[in-house]
Amino acid sequence: MEDCVFCRNIPRVMENDLAYAVYDINPVSRGHALVISKRHVAQYFDLTPEETAAIHQLLSRLKVLLDKDHSPDGYNVWMNCGEVAGQVVMHAHVHLIPRYKGQVLHIREHLKGNMA
Repeated sequence: MEDCVFCRNIPRVMENDLAYAVYDINPVSRGHALVISKRHVAQYFDLTPEETAAIHQLLSRLKVLLDKDHSPDGYNVWMNCGEVAGQVVMHAHVHLIPRYKGQVLHIREHLKGNMA
């Protein structure tokens, strides 16, 4: 899909055969990353079992990298499926959001603005 930002050649943090990870261009915290299916489908529920396994594999690998680089105190794993759920980019992806003690996230404001 030409107009899909996730279908363009963007710098990748890591990848496997069916998915890849990138840092969010508008992060809600240090290290906020996305794991994205290589095949263009609208949402997580459209993925094959192999694609969901590939995404989960990258989430685990990405957590190890973020632990090393940022030492967060916790994580949110987050999906928006459909426009009414806050999905902006209609290409299946999962957010991995590092959380830090004392950090307050204003998710509603972020969703209104520009979260993918």
